[in-house]
Amino acid sequence: MTTQSQMAGNVHVGLLVRLEAKAGKEADVQRFLEGGLPVVQAEPATAQWFALRLGPSTFGIFDTFADDAGRDAHLAGKVAAALMARAPELLAQPPSIEKVDVLAVKR
Repeated sequence: MTTQSQMAGNVHVGLLVRLEAKAGKEADVQRFLEGGLPVVQAEPATAQWFALRLGPSTFGIFDTFADDAGRDAHLAGKVAAALMARAPELLAQPPSIEKVDVLAVKR
């Protein structure tokens, strides 16, 4: 079985997502992101997943994967579906989702 630390050294692609909360919805976005952790932990292809607060109303997600198939599986998963379903309620604009290449990882 592959451990999280082994996967961290074998990541090649990722996602960088920026989320801008609607005024008054900041706490709801934070709770949504915190609630996503158990769901993502059940995704075997997601090596790392970080929920971030970048400013008073700006949030982010950064996650890593070994390959495009793992990244695509995550994008088709439960957290992504829930985010898109709740985006009109929680976000001031649609999420900005960028596919990125991971150049280096410290283990």
